[in-house]
Amino acid sequence: MPNGEFSVIAVGAGPANLALAVALEECDCLALARDTVVLEQHPDVRWQRGLLLPSARSQVSFVKDLATMRNPCSRFSYLSFLHDRGRLEEFVNLGTFYPYRWEISEYLQWAADRLEHVNIRYNARVERVDARRDSGDTVVGWTVTTADGATMGCRDLVIGTGRSPYVPEAFRHLPAELVIHSDEYCSRIAALPTDRALRVVVVGGAQSAAEMFMAVHQDLPLCKPTILMRSVGLPHYQTSKFVNEIYFSSFVDGFYNAPPEVRRELLDESHQTNYGGLAPPFVDELYGMFYRQKMLGPRRSTIRTLAEVVDAQAAEDGIVLDVRDRRTGKVAPMQCDLVLLGTGYESETPAMVRRLAEQARVRDIEISRRYRVDLGNHAWAALYLQGVNERTHGISDSLLSLLAHRSQEIANDLLARRAIVQ
Repeated sequence: MPNGEFSVIAVGAGPANLALAVALEECDCLALARDTVVLEQHPDVRWQRGLLLPSARSQVSFVKDLATMRNPCSRFSYLSFLHDRGRLEEFVNLGTFYPYRWEISEYLQWAADRLEHVNIRYNARVERVDARRDSGDTVVGWTVTTADGATMGCRDLVIGTGRSPYVPEAFRHLPAELVIHSDEYCSRIAALPTDRALRVVVVGGAQSAAEMFMAVHQDLPLCKPTILMRSVGLPHYQTSKFVNEIYFSSFVDGFYNAPPEVRRELLDESHQTNYGGLAPPFVDELYGMFYRQKMLGPRRSTIRTLAEVVDAQAAEDGIVLDVRDRRTGKVAPMQCDLVLLGTGYESETPAMVRRLAEQARVRDIEISRRYRVDLGNHAWAALYLQGVNERTHGISDSLLSLLAHRSQEIANDLLARRAIVQ
């Protein structure tokens, strides 16, 4: 990869930065699009590659794709993808707004391949980013260094890498080969032997845990999996159409302008619309599996509710989990060979962003309505954050729901800054 200078560097070719790339391609300043590069650490684009299961569906309408809510006539729409692939009639015949996850993933690669001006560089893992300063100590840009030693410079940087997997303390000291987080389920499970009756424990009570629990029945056909959860059972998402209006773009303005304590209350109240639950059809599918096993046999699957792992230790014959029964408070050992963690992602600001803020001498990371970090009144450079702004922009920030609207906000801000300061 040659060294180079760009106007904008976007880190991560996930849905967030792809939506921004599309918005820049369709804006009134192609010069900016041509001077933008997206860096992706993998050799291709995949969505939720760790849980890219054949039967898993998106919980967000296909209409909320990379562009449609911003530009219904966009050539980057999901419907354009289906038409191009000759699938439109079959998809319409499914009678659903919710595509399979693998098809959304294909759509993202399709869109990346059709970018004409914004460049995507694959196998470009970002190792470090350094702030550039002028003689007056003002941040004027960024230097990005990739794993192969190449360096690139830019004025504006966009971070769209998502959050880091959350591994509870009890599991952090276990040998890595005995623990699989949902973030890497597909690649790791494929390497395990299928001719052994492994004792598998899935930890978690939300969508990712339940998807792994269902999938491992087929991926490890001799295993007898158990799912452990703190709750009284597997709940489904809050799907009321009235509550779902929190995912409207208009909701973001009110949320952003609310006092911090009100934002926290709103996030708590909206938690069940996305976290800690399952899609209602999937709840029915899982319950049906347990029902059939109970009535027809064999009893292969186990669900343990009101249970939490307080400690975990490696043993000669696998893992010993210390499981506390929340009803009685008693702790009892449980043996297993493999732990699958459906424990979600870290809630704190990603480490890369914290390091950048330190370099820019920003004590408290404050985000503008247009997703730009406040670097001070005199900063020439800009730093934008995508997908990690729930605290300021609401629960929809980490989802697909507002991709098109958010990309327009950032594109507008990029263009407005160039019109003012040239």
